[in-house]
Amino acid sequence: MLDLRTTPHRHTATKGYSAAHSYPGSHLMQDGSRHMVFLRRLIESLLRARSRGFTLVELMLSILIAAILASIAMGSYSHLMQKTELEQAKSDMVQIESAMERFYVVNQRYPDDLAELGGGFDSLLDPWGNPYQYLNIAKTKGKGKLRKDHNLVPINTDYDLYSMGADGRSTSPLTAKISQDDIVRANNGGYLGLASDY
Repeated sequence: MLDLRTTPHRHTATKGYSAAHSYPGSHLMQDGSRHMVFLRRLIESLLRARSRGFTLVELMLSILIAAILASIAMGSYSHLMQKTELEQAKSDMVQIESAMERFYVVNQRYPDDLAELGGGFDSLLDPWGNPYQYLNIAKTKGKGKLRKDHNLVPINTDYDLYSMGADGRSTSPLTAKISQDDIVRANNGGYLGLASDY
């Protein structure tokens, strides 16, 4: 029989696992540290300048400018990190989708869970250190657990696949506050992105 197992390209749940170092862009954490070192040295230079005769007003103005620059730099860094994490989650989910389709071709059904899918996808963690969530709709009684849009209509008819996002929490309606940062698969694979953008 065809071997459907594939190996996820990232680390999975292991002892000492750090999500910040498991996906492209983890070097940004080091960049943030370099920003802080730069700012500390800048402040030290300003203090030395004060001892050389700078007025208190000049010193305070320089510190204020440094603080503004730091705020801008950290804001840009945070935005870049969020974008990197989103893209990594989407990449992981594309891998899972591909494995799902290969499984379906051979078995004419989707797996009951990610463990049955094989390939270690049941232990694959999202960028925030949580496992990806999967629900086989054909095996689910009722619609209570199905992901739903703002009209409470299920967003898939085959299976749900999603990351619970940075907060690690979720509930079935995408409009719920704790679901807004989820990365979801919708329209039977036609959409892959933030729940808040769906």
